[in-house]
Amino acid sequence: MHSARMHEKAAVDEARRLAEAGLHPNTIARRLGLPEPTVVHWIRGDRRGPRADGRDRVCSRCQGAPLDECQYAYLLGAYLGDGYINVGRRGVASLSVFCDDGWPGIAGEIRSALEGVMPSSSVCSVARTGCSEVKSYSTHWPCLFPQHGPGRKHTRPIILEPWQLKIVEREPGRLLRGLFHSDGCRITNWAQTQTPTGSKRYEYPRYLFSNKSTDILEICADALDLLAIPHRRPRWDMISVARRSAVAALDDFVGPKY
Repeated sequence: MHSARMHEKAAVDEARRLAEAGLHPNTIARRLGLPEPTVVHWIRGDRRGPRADGRDRVCSRCQGAPLDECQYAYLLGAYLGDGYINVGRRGVASLSVFCDDGWPGIAGEIRSALEGVMPSSSVCSVARTGCSEVKSYSTHWPCLFPQHGPGRKHTRPIILEPWQLKIVEREPGRLLRGLFHSDGCRITNWAQTQTPTGSKRYEYPRYLFSNKSTDILEICADALDLLAIPHRRPRWDMISVARRSAVAALDDFVGPKY
């Protein structure tokens, strides 16, 4: 009996080590020759009780774990733009954010945000055509992003919960950074005027945020209002920030993609 218990402890430790390295429970189960539900239980900490270091408390919503609100606000913006949650048959969810390969710095920020919000889970990157899928596995992602649901975001209501609104009120700039990093851009417009000496061309920077969800557009607009940044709607699915002072204010939180 003692030998069997020692063997199980070694298997549990190895399963958790592989999970922290970013392997999916199904992969770990095949590697160790064990049923996937057993591996999932071990990774959650169900078999050995709560950990002394408190690392089994990973969710701020259902377990009272601390939440990095700065990283969460950024990740919320990125999720609303280019993210989605997939829940597997065993209840293990993955949060993925798609990042254009032309902006490796943004992919790095997404990775840092995933690690900061869910430090108990490893982050991996999957190469796609022209982009990378940066993702993290946890059964608690739906707790932290209750906007998860079937279908595309613009086909269903996207309403922030009261606890999310409080975070946005404290970190509107971080939310906007996530939104503009996903579905926004900073471009340079130009115009031409006639002067006594001839025509003159001048350039000016401008921010654009585009999304087919009117709810997400409102979330963006509300965050801009919290920072007193003027904006307008050049068309129904777009927000524009074009005044020189407004662009300068948004530069403090967003800036060009990189």
